[in-house]
Amino acid sequence: MLNNNLAAPCGIYCGACRHYLVLKKDLLEQRGFKTGCKGCRIRNKNCVFIRRDCPALKKKELEFCYECDKFPCQNLKTIDKRYRERYSLNLIESLKRIKEIGAEKWLLEQKKFYTCPKCEGEICVHDEECYDCGNKINPNKK
Repeated sequence: MLNNNLAAPCGIYCGACRHYLVLKKDLLEQRGFKTGCKGCRIRNKNCVFIRRDCPALKKKELEFCYECDKFPCQNLKTIDKRYRERYSLNLIESLKRIKEIGAEKWLLEQKKFYTCPKCEGEICVHDEECYDCGNKINPNKK
């Protein structure tokens, strides 16, 4: 079973996040970071993009944004738009998929999706590259 900590409330797969990967692979200094991240949930941050404006996430009333009566709220729509434009990643669709198949199966899908076809390393969605071999790739832009 994969760690649910890598399934952010807002639909981001933390296993492909720059801040997660630089810490995991001990690349902080090399990539110019002072700190990294172990995943949204373990650091009790919830979704860093919408937590300050979402009382339900702050109070841990929801595990994922799709559980909310207001799904998708304006905060989620804003970050979803940014991720679609920059990384071709649709967070709202990710959340619908989590709801459909469950977090555990979704995490397995994401791990496979963000695995480099050249070296089987880990792909960073933000930098569009494999952090193991340097292969320039964004699987969302196929």
